[in-house]
Amino acid sequence: MTQPKHVALLDYGAGNIRSAQRCLERVGADVTVTADPKIAVEADGLLVPGVGAFAACMEGLQEIQGPRIIGQRLAGGRPVMGICVGMQVLFDAGVEHGIHATGCGEWPGTVEKLHSDVLPHMGWNTVEIDDERGSQMFAGLSPEERFYFVHSYGVRTWELETEITTPPLVAWSEHGGDRFVAAVENGALWATQFHPEKSGDAGAQLMENWMKTL
Repeated sequence: MTQPKHVALLDYGAGNIRSAQRCLERVGADVTVTADPKIAVEADGLLVPGVGAFAACMEGLQEIQGPRIIGQRLAGGRPVMGICVGMQVLFDAGVEHGIHATGCGEWPGTVEKLHSDVLPHMGWNTVEIDDERGSQMFAGLSPEERFYFVHSYGVRTWELETEITTPPLVAWSEHGGDRFVAAVENGALWATQFHPEKSGDAGAQLMENWMKTL
């Protein structure tokens, strides 16, 4: 019998931990909620959740060596997935309420307030997927599928050079006429602005797709 994959769910005081744990267990993961760097580095997969302000989340991550954990895993090609603010902190910086905070710097770009008259962007929305190369993240999902978003900030421009050999697959969404990055699939590093753990069967399918990469 195949052993279930071990996923470390990073607990740094800023995550939607329980619903993320239930979603992972639904798709067959053996989940450890942890702030222990050794467990987080050695697990088959690392999930970085996040709810709240960018600066507060980065402060919590720094306290448990989160950027080092993420960097160490990615240096070895070991899968990492960020959700909501857990995706945002992977970029260079975030600006919220006039506070400029440095992120993990895995991707260039700045998290900023969305240019929409109605905020937060809260509820179900579709995602525009560039699937010419065949997305692993969205495999088995219809382009009309909807995912659950709750946020007022996002990455509005993708700044990584596209001339690299295998550029990341970037999915987009729109709210109030403003486009923003909804998901990124970049080798061992995946991330979503939406909440797969709150997106029903579609979210479970996406998480199952991630589990297949572990």
